[in-house]
Amino acid sequence: MTNENAEYGHVRASHDDREQVVERLREAAIEGRLDPDELDTRLGQALTAKTLSDLAPLTADLAPVVPPSARTPLSLDGGIHGVKREGRWQVPERITVYGGMGGARLDFTRTGCRLREIAVEAHGQMAGVVIIIPDGWAADVDRFDQGLGGLKDKTTPDTTAGAPLLRLSGTGGMAGVVIRHPNNRERRKLRKEES
Repeated sequence: MTNENAEYGHVRASHDDREQVVERLREAAIEGRLDPDELDTRLGQALTAKTLSDLAPLTADLAPVVPPSARTPLSLDGGIHGVKREGRWQVPERITVYGGMGGARLDFTRTGCRLREIAVEAHGQMAGVVIIIPDGWAADVDRFDQGLGGLKDKTTPDTTAGAPLLRLSGTGGMAGVVIRHPNNRERRKLRKEES
């Protein structure tokens, strides 16, 4: 370590420096890299850190953050047996999903996504595609081609400031595409998991 680097580590941490570390720690917990106790301990240390050298060890053992632009687009195909993407998963900026003959389901409710926009190209094909977005997220469906199966947009206009916008394109195919918020059963399950 050079003298210059040693001096840099003693630079006082700003609110932004601490907030970046807090966000990275929360993302690591969502990814399953930190358990709740580790998260609480590290968050406490991050919020009280005085210098950059106090902050550095808190994220040193975590995988580096891949910028959204570098994430590989996701492609899902329902094929014969169907496909689901649910639970905690890393959301890329672009997703293409085909319903195929088995259907496809994209569930964003547990992702903890920090992107401002997500482009989803959905093709209903024979069995259809279901997309579930958290309450507060917005959906733009203006570029979607209804096809024979059409589009059922069951989202509400109630959005949360800073929440992601899902831009939907593609075609309904024979079975169509549904985009919605969680139903009552799914909401109960989410609440139970959070408690």
